[in-house]
Amino acid sequence: MERRLNKIFLKSLLEKKNSIVTTNEALRWIKRQNEIIKVEVEQIAFSELENWGFDDLSLRHHSGKFFSIDGLSVATNYGVKGHWNQPIINQPEIGYLGFITKEFHGVLHFLMQAKVEPGNINYVQLSPTLQATKSNYSRVHKGKSPAYLEYFQKAARENILLDQLQSEQGGRFLKKRNRNIIITVDEEIDVLENFIWLTLAQIKELMLKDNIVNMDTRTVISGIPLGDFQYESLNLVSSISEISSHEFTNGLLKSCAYDVKTKNTLNDIILFITNHKCNYELDVSKIPLSALNDWVIDDTSIRHIDRKYFEIIATKIKISNREVVDWSQPMVKPTQDGICAFICKNIDGILHFLVQAKLECGNFDVIELAPTVQSLTVKDNGEFENTVPYLNYVCEVSENKILFDTFQSEEGGRFYREQNRNMIVFADEDFPTETPDNFIWMTYSQLQTFIKHNNYINIQARSLMAALSFDL
Repeated sequence: MERRLNKIFLKSLLEKKNSIVTTNEALRWIKRQNEIIKVEVEQIAFSELENWGFDDLSLRHHSGKFFSIDGLSVATNYGVKGHWNQPIINQPEIGYLGFITKEFHGVLHFLMQAKVEPGNINYVQLSPTLQATKSNYSRVHKGKSPAYLEYFQKAARENILLDQLQSEQGGRFLKKRNRNIIITVDEEIDVLENFIWLTLAQIKELMLKDNIVNMDTRTVISGIPLGDFQYESLNLVSSISEISSHEFTNGLLKSCAYDVKTKNTLNDIILFITNHKCNYELDVSKIPLSALNDWVIDDTSIRHIDRKYFEIIATKIKISNREVVDWSQPMVKPTQDGICAFICKNIDGILHFLVQAKLECGNFDVIELAPTVQSLTVKDNGEFENTVPYLNYVCEVSENKILFDTFQSEEGGRFYREQNRNMIVFADEDFPTETPDNFIWMTYSQLQTFIKHNNYINIQARSLMAALSFDL
């Protein structure tokens, strides 16, 4: 069954001709959706929030649902700063991030939604078929149910192609997870005005443009393997071997093989993870927002005294095609764009990715595997942040070594116009294979092995994995 699924996904990744619409037609469709949907987002004072307010501890919705903004005290032996306070989003619900798929002309297509989130930079982005928190799909807001919800609630086991529990940003959410799910159907589906069928190849092609494919789509498709091959059979995969002449593509193809000789075995990686989970300490406790050190609460924001990191703001929102068309809510507003980057290198002809064990205060289990570089502070007074390993290398690498370089939005339902530069860099032969203690080399197949399990690969790494294809 798993091999058959891999072939179905692989065909959707490689097939360029048998799509229902062309990628250019999809871009024009997205533009039309932006013209059709009316959006108003206004920053307001906290006192103007409807159904939200401060209590002794938090900023929360009067229903007790949705999410709250809590204060957090953090103590750790990870990194250079051992103790800090910060606000954090507390949303313990597990939401749906789901795709309905269906074969057309023998090629698997994904039902994409042109979804407006209040924090999106360009308003309309391509989201999964279903993107809903538990509060939303249980209709706490007293609005309509999300479209196509019943397909996921009634999906038979044999129609579920992927089903994973994945984390969100550990620096902004407290132990937040979502159900990433892909189902397939045979019956005809009534396609609503703001939905469109696209292949996996088209989704990845659209990721080459800034802020078109939203974060929730990226996290779901990251769990779809590029392939799961036996090493000896790679030369028989004619559809891929024709495009595998480039050094990177050839290395990536071999990196998909589950039995290839790797720099580190799966057991080595498990020992690496276990060692860091045991050696790093993470002690978090909730405290009142009013007790946060180095943070200022005024009428319109909760912000760091140095105006670093992010701030909490209040917004008033009107979106014409939502289950509820107007509401207000708090949002997280970044102070600057960040950068997330994978450095990859062919080691003995096999592509490896340089992965770090990263501790963030909201992590479910101390550390998760993150990209080589994950920094929300790229420059300080015009200078690169020297405390972030490999950041200088990524920012100064020659252009011909950059395989992927776009701005990708974070989740617009909670974050206000936040985007990070996403990069995949193909390292020179002389790039050292020796690494700092909390970094390790992994193949694509090994990353896919761990992505199947909860709380191993963080969302920034998954976003970059979603961009990988044999066309880079």
